[in-house]
Amino acid sequence: MNQDDIKAKIVNAHTALGIELGSTRIKAVLVTDDFQTIASGDFVWENELDHHIWTYPLSKVWEGVQTSYAKLAAKIEQEYGLHLTKIGTIGISAMMHGYLPFNRQGDLLVSFRTWRNNITGEAAGKLTYLFDFNIPERWSIAHLYQAILNHEAHVKDIDFMTTLAGYVSWRLSGQKNIGIGDASGMFPIDEASHNYDQKMLDQFAKLPEVAQFDWQIQDILPKPLMAGEIAGYLTKAGAKLLDPSGDLEAGTIIAPCEGDAGTGMVATNAVRKRTGNISAGTSAFSMMVLEQKLHKVHRDIDMVTTPAGAPVAMVHTNNCSSDINAWVSLFGQFAKKLGVDLSTNELYEKLFDSSLSGDQDAGGLVNFSYLSGENITKVAKGRPMLVRKPDSHFSLANVFKAQLYAAFAPLKIGMDILLREEHIKSDVLIAQGGLFKTPVVAQQVLADVLNTPITVMSNAGEGGPWGMAVLALYALNNHDLSLADYLDQRVFVDAESSTLYPEPESVKGYERFIDNYKAALPAEVAAGKSMELK
Repeated sequence: MNQDDIKAKIVNAHTALGIELGSTRIKAVLVTDDFQTIASGDFVWENELDHHIWTYPLSKVWEGVQTSYAKLAAKIEQEYGLHLTKIGTIGISAMMHGYLPFNRQGDLLVSFRTWRNNITGEAAGKLTYLFDFNIPERWSIAHLYQAILNHEAHVKDIDFMTTLAGYVSWRLSGQKNIGIGDASGMFPIDEASHNYDQKMLDQFAKLPEVAQFDWQIQDILPKPLMAGEIAGYLTKAGAKLLDPSGDLEAGTIIAPCEGDAGTGMVATNAVRKRTGNISAGTSAFSMMVLEQKLHKVHRDIDMVTTPAGAPVAMVHTNNCSSDINAWVSLFGQFAKKLGVDLSTNELYEKLFDSSLSGDQDAGGLVNFSYLSGENITKVAKGRPMLVRKPDSHFSLANVFKAQLYAAFAPLKIGMDILLREEHIKSDVLIAQGGLFKTPVVAQQVLADVLNTPITVMSNAGEGGPWGMAVLALYALNNHDLSLADYLDQRVFVDAESSTLYPEPESVKGYERFIDNYKAALPAEVAAGKSMELK
């Protein structure tokens, strides 16, 4: 597509804006109606530990959204000489789960409690038993129930609760709804009705400690919407909130917002049954679209949905690449001390490549990449830690092999339940996320870790916001196709991908690593207990 064609699409609003609020970056992309990205903008942020609660201030949410959009608009003006005034459709995505309760005036009642918090163990356990359905600690309903059990004063004032994506979409459109995939991380979904499970809503409402409140649970949850529906329209206030310059016009269609898991499935064309994807970034999760029900409830397996409402078995880990990023930063500082100036990409490539000469079991080194607690391994408080025996082979290659191995270790433990116990079959397993921007190395490690072929698509490093833009285009015109057929027939017709297969010796080496990892877990638990945060 030449520049004149792109300019015509911008002028005629044949475009979609996808915004994703990730854990370390907010990114906006503008995509044409043939799914080509023509501009992007981003904003780097970090969660804050405030009184032992992982959170992001809502002021930072809007600073990040506005900055990302402003950078995108500036690139449109620079590249095409146009002021961005009209957009065909908009979609918002963000980290799933967490707790954002508001009162009737629309004020946030407590600081945003993100998915990263391990503070709802009592509530999650009781609800899992009550529903006979796994309720993870990070789910919104677990946060709400824990607040009730803790006798928190704000609970009586709740008028509405939502996710981060739901909050931003609400402020832009004025509508209190949410995509069904994101909704499935708030409260269990009934596959038949494509709504919250009524039996479980009733069970929750009848709990004596819940029944004392004036609100009803079904009234304070956002309405679930399927992919392809219209969630609302950009209001004048929403346009001003997104673009304080005032250039952006109101009236744009808003697609149902989604969680980062849903956009990852879309960006990897993994919404059809017997497909799956893995996203690896600050956290990691795998999504397997099921053709049959699981045999039993597993505390380490979440049941969520695709943006089209199909059931998905999800393995979620709270920690993945943060410790790798810290080590890369450390070596970057050392390089500068030596007078060597390397770009971030060069640092990752050189350090990842060094791991290729490491021992298959990482030389006996064990690393725990836990900045926060980890449910799957029953670690309440995370303390990043590198452990070695006196006879371990301590080398740069093994340090970074151990880092890569450790990033996927909790995911491996959870995936073994699906692959070995439940015998879930998948025709394709596609990986996406920041770790795969560096070619081959992390992809091969993941194939060895799971002992299964791993495919990476050409958009692996930037899947989320682009996937949300695709969902926005689907809401604008779905061409009477199911989401799975729309992705196959219109979006991924000429998709480029590469597949790597597990290497037997590396698979054996990783099994030795994971044995050492499990043996050293008590040390990680003890560190969390004895090394208290200030």
